Amino acid sequence: MKAVIISEANNLRVAEVPDPTPGPGEVRVAMEYGGICGSDIAYWKSGVSGTAVLREPLILGHEVAGRIDALGEGVEDWRIGQTVTFNPATLVGDHEVPEELADRTNLWPEVRYFGSAAFLPHEQGGFSTYRVVRAEQLRAIPEGVSTREAAAAEPAGVAFHAVSRAGDLAGKRVLVNGVGPIGLLVVAAAKFRGAGEIWAADLADSSLEIAARMGADHTVNASREELPGDFEVVFDASGAPAAIGGLLLATRRGGTLVQVGNLPGQAAQFDLGQLVTREITWIGSYRFIDEVTEALEAMAQGMDVTALLTHEFPIEQAEEAFATAADRSTGSSKVLLKLD
Repeated sequence: MKAVIISEANNLRVAEVPDPTPGPGEVRVAMEYGGICGSDIAYWKSGVSGTAVLREPLILGHEVAGRIDALGEGVEDWRIGQTVTFNPATLVGDHEVPEELADRTNLWPEVRYFGSAAFLPHEQGGFSTYRVVRAEQLRAIPEGVSTREAAAAEPAGVAFHAVSRAGDLAGKRVLVNGVGPIGLLVVAAAKFRGAGEIWAADLADSSLEIAARMGADHTVNASREELPGDFEVVFDASGAPAAIGGLLLATRRGGTLVQVGNLPGQAAQFDLGQLVTREITWIGSYRFIDEVTEALEAMAQGMDVTALLTHEFPIEQAEEAFATAADRSTGSSKVLLKLD
């Protein structure tokens, strides 16, 4: 089968590797679509994503969807030909967690994740012709939702988790800062959850145009316009420390700022004075629990993610696809690989 493999920084290739066979309790999926994530780009550019360092060849990709191709022994609740996406996480290690955190599986101390170099051996990803998974990792794609759309279910799960962290958004005035793919999906999720008025802020007009198609009522180019204020809920999907001070000012007194974008892992300068004087609640949001399922249901009920899916390349053109995804001047948002 074909697979998109990174073996060191700037060494991305499409290679032939052996076809996998499902074991007991496993399912083989013929992959159809995969979305390129920022972590995939980080491995390509530097061999490092966050604290994970590439130490052996790695098949990239965790935003993927396809069709069941083979069932392992003992798998009864799935059928050949069924369209599916995945929860790419596997909890590992023998840990005890406080009872109140038991259901918050995204906070488990050790998690293997599709296409991640965090562990050795690495957890291979899904940018390949086939992927074998445990049956419990499958998520059925509802009728009316394509595998192309469902490739966005994993990042949409991140967005729905962030929206859940903010509480009830019904009728509220909301700002989403940074409308790359995650921020755009936060716009869509907030709209689906009943937000009353949604503003989107970014530095790129092309991204703001997509935000308007995804449900933003107003857009602001922060490179030349001031952010309005008095938002009950603000989502920062940029992860830019320099933005935090302005976002705190844009948050209504007593309001909530949800941090979705990853902040730097090293010392960074923040302007946090308004956090105290305005009694703002600043909340972190990390990955998702099982909001992938909620995202799929939202798509089935009419949440349209197609505006997000700006570019598509066959698997053979993976390097061009990665270059397009990494260059915002191309107007790209979510770049897809056609894996079959």
